[in-house]
Amino acid sequence: MTDQNDKLKGAEISGKIGGHLLVECLIAQGVTHAFGVPGESYLAVLDGFHQFQDQIQFVTCRQEGGAAFMADAQGRLTGRPGVCFVTRGPGATNASIGVHTAFQDSTPMVLFVGDVASDTRDREAFQEVDFCAFFGPSTKGMAKRVERIDDANRIPEYVARAFATAMNGRPGPVVLVLPEDMLTKAVSSMPLPRLVPVEAWSDPGSLRTLREMLLGAQKPFVIAGGGGWTPQAAQALQRFAENWQLPVGNAFRFQDTFDNFHPLYAGDVGIGINPKLAQRIKDSDLILAIGPRLGEMTTSGYTLLEVPRPKQKLVHIHASAEELNRVYRADLAICATMNAAARSLEVLTAPTQLPWTAWSAQANADYLANTVPQPIAGLSADTEDGLVNMPEVVAALQRHLPEDAVLTNGAGNFASWVHRYFKHHGLSKGYKTQLAPTVGAMGYGVPAGIAASIVSGRVAFTIAGDGDFLMNGQELATAAQHGAKSIVVLLNNGMYGTIRMHQEREFPTHNLGSRLMNPDFVKLAIAYGYEGVRVSKTEDFEPQLIAALQRERGTLIEIMLNPEAISTRGTLSAITQNALKLKT
Repeated sequence: MTDQNDKLKGAEISGKIGGHLLVECLIAQGVTHAFGVPGESYLAVLDGFHQFQDQIQFVTCRQEGGAAFMADAQGRLTGRPGVCFVTRGPGATNASIGVHTAFQDSTPMVLFVGDVASDTRDREAFQEVDFCAFFGPSTKGMAKRVERIDDANRIPEYVARAFATAMNGRPGPVVLVLPEDMLTKAVSSMPLPRLVPVEAWSDPGSLRTLREMLLGAQKPFVIAGGGGWTPQAAQALQRFAENWQLPVGNAFRFQDTFDNFHPLYAGDVGIGINPKLAQRIKDSDLILAIGPRLGEMTTSGYTLLEVPRPKQKLVHIHASAEELNRVYRADLAICATMNAAARSLEVLTAPTQLPWTAWSAQANADYLANTVPQPIAGLSADTEDGLVNMPEVVAALQRHLPEDAVLTNGAGNFASWVHRYFKHHGLSKGYKTQLAPTVGAMGYGVPAGIAASIVSGRVAFTIAGDGDFLMNGQELATAAQHGAKSIVVLLNNGMYGTIRMHQEREFPTHNLGSRLMNPDFVKLAIAYGYEGVRVSKTEDFEPQLIAALQRERGTLIEIMLNPEAISTRGTLSAITQNALKLKT
C-alpha cells in the first residue's frame, strides 16, 4: 500500500495522472454517477472522483453484485451506459452477475475493473484473474467487449470505444481492465467528446415487403420489447399500431414498452402468460417482433413460435444483425435500431378497412379480463388463513404510486403479482417505469430501486421476496448513506418460492433446500436506516403505503404471506396433487 501511495504522490507532482483522466472522460460522456465498491487497485481513480466531486458522484455500495445491478438500472433509465467500478479478482467475479444481466437484457453498461500491476501480471499475483477469458465476448459470453488499457494516454480512446460499443447495435456491457500502475502514470491526452449511438435504418425495400405482408394477413400480432427503446420510439410504435389497429403484447419484463392502458394492448408475453394470449399468438398468421430477442421466456420455452421455422409468418426487427435468424428463421429480417424502426413503421400507410379489428379488440378484452382478480383455489380471499390479498395490494399501488414511479423487482414468484395486475403507462408517456431482469437474476430489485432514486429522483418502488431480498438487502445502507429513498414491499413466505413450486411439480412431497429461516426484516431495515413496518392484514397495507410515500427516508413494508399462495394461479397443495395424479 505504501508503494502505491508513493507512486500516486509522485505522479501528482508531475501533472495529471491516468486515474484523473479516466474520471474526466466519464464526465465528458455525460456520466453523473458511478457505482462501485472501492479497492486498492484503483485508488488513483477514486482520487479523481474526489477531485471532480462537484461534477460526478461515486456511490459507495456494499457488495459488487449490488453495485453492478445499480449500474444496469442506470443504463436502462438513461439509455446510456451505466458505470460500475470494482477491484480485481473477487470484486470482478462478484460483479459478474450484473454484467450477465446487462448482456441478456441488452442494457448499455461499462464495468471498470482495477487490476494487478503490469510488472506482476501472469504470475498469479494477488487476486489476479484473466478477465478477457472470464468475461469473454461471444454469443454465449457476458460482455460485448473486454479490453485492457496498458497505455494511460490511450484512456480516452478506450473509454470512447467502450461507450460506443455499449450503445451501438444491440446494447450491452463492456469491461475495461485497469492495471493499477497505469492509472498513476502522468498523461497529456484529453477526453474525447460525448458519443451518441448510431441509428441503423430499415431499408425501403424491406418496409414495402412488410406492408405487403400486413395487407395479406388476417390475424397479425406485435411483440415489442428488448433494449434500445426511447420515449420517441415508443410513441412512434403506438402511432403505427393505431394506424393499422394492431394488437400489441410486450415481451417478458419489458411491460412499459407499450402503454398498458391503450385499447390495443394485449398483455405481457412472458412467464405465467395469460393462456388466451398464448393461444392468440399461436393462432396468429403474422408476428411482428419489434426489438425482442425472442428468447426462452418470451416464447414460453420456444413453444409459442416453433424453432427454427415458426408456423406463423415472422417479421423480426432487431438492432443486431447477429441476432437476426440466429434462433428463428424470419420471413423478413430487418436490422434497425428501435428509434429508426418505429419511426419508419409509423409512416406506412394503412388501408381504410382492416379485417382484424375485432381480433384486436378481443385481444384487449382478454387482457382486461385477466387483470380481474380471481380467487386462488383452496384459499379464501380474506385473511382468515393468513393470506394478504395481493391483488388488493397491487390495486393500492396503482391508486397511489405516481404515473412516473419506477417499479423494480428481482426474480421469484412474488413478481407475478405486479406483472399480472399492475398497469404501466411507460415509455410512451416519456419515462421508463419497469426495471426487472429478464435473465432471472435474484437480488436485482433492491439495488435497482436505490439506483432509480439516485439517478432519476422519481419515486422508486421495489417488490421482493424474502429469499430475493437477502441477496442484496445490505444496499439499504447505501441508500441511507447517499440520501436515496425507495419503498420496498417484502413478501415473506419463508421459502424460495419458485424452487419450491418446481419441487412440488417434479418431486412431490420431497422438498429440500427451499425452506428459509429468516431474520426480523423490520428490525433489519431499521438497522440499515430505513423505516420498517409489518403488515398481516390487507386493510393495513394502504395506510402504510401512503405513509411511506410521505416519509423522507426509505421504507420496508414486510407482508406476511401464506406459503400456499405460491402464484397468481395456484397453490402449493394444488401443484402437489396434480403432480401426484400425473405420476400415478
